Amino acid sequence: MHTMAKKKLFTADYEVHASIKMLYPYIQSASGLSEWFADNVTINNMDKTFTFIWDHDEHKARMTAHRTNHFVRFEFVPENEEDEKDPSYFELRLEFNELTQSVFLKVTDYSDFDDLRELNDLWNSLVESLRKIVGG
Repeated sequence: MHTMAKKKLFTADYEVHASIKMLYPYIQSASGLSEWFADNVTINNMDKTFTFIWDHDEHKARMTAHRTNHFVRFEFVPENEEDEKDPSYFELRLEFNELTQSVFLKVTDYSDFDDLRELNDLWNSLVESLRKIVGG
């Protein structure tokens, strides 16, 4: 009997020294995402499907929710029946802390990535790339 790996929810907050208006294009547009998040990101304007490419592997996703200068959520196109019932997604949310005047990127990653420590390292290095680009 084949049992699927249960999906896990990973969340992390990263302080980024840049304005929300400056950061938003990097989390929402194909060109912005390909600068730090994936090797390449393209968008099919016909069906609005984003294609994320990591190590020559393509992963298709749809932007299922967004609010300008606040957040964006991408849901991966299901590859099997299990995924259809419980699709993988990631959400990137920009939050401003009034008290400290700091901007945070809140990452939510829901996937069947089984090694949470490795996933944490991956997000740390992705956000580090983003910080270098925006100077924050």
